[in-house]
Amino acid sequence: MSLPIDPTTIDPDEYGENRAVLEMDHDEAIEHVREVCEEVGFGIPAEFSPSELLNEKVDADRDPYYVLGACNPEIADRALDETLRIGGLFPCNMIIWEEEPGRQHVYHVSIMKIARLLGMAPDNDEWAAIVDETGDYVEETFERLDAVETETAD
Repeated sequence: MSLPIDPTTIDPDEYGENRAVLEMDHDEAIEHVREVCEEVGFGIPAEFSPSELLNEKVDADRDPYYVLGACNPEIADRALDETLRIGGLFPCNMIIWEEEPGRQHVYHVSIMKIARLLGMAPDNDEWAAIVDETGDYVEETFERLDAVETETAD
């Protein structure tokens, strides 16, 4: 199977990739990311631990890996007005995985940007506003996460 696009040629900014490293334990990082998301305007309507599920179901022996499903209901409602297919990508996920004890990675990609890249979303002013608004929330989230990273390094 060949891909219709070469993913290596796409700038991570085009799909809204964000990363942070938190020097704290896994459960503390989950709670911290949850709190930051809520402070900037995201709710967390869904969350789960793929590692716990896979370790239990298929004896996968995975390191801690957690998904926080972040959502701003007003923006989600506007996005659905533009395209019902966006629900296939809901919610905006914040992933937290443990690289090693005391060191957690936080990862996010923009479902709004991905939907536009895939042609699932319209190329119009309203969608551009949705992308910008969600981008502002995510940017603030990662600025706050990076601030914690800087504070712990000092």
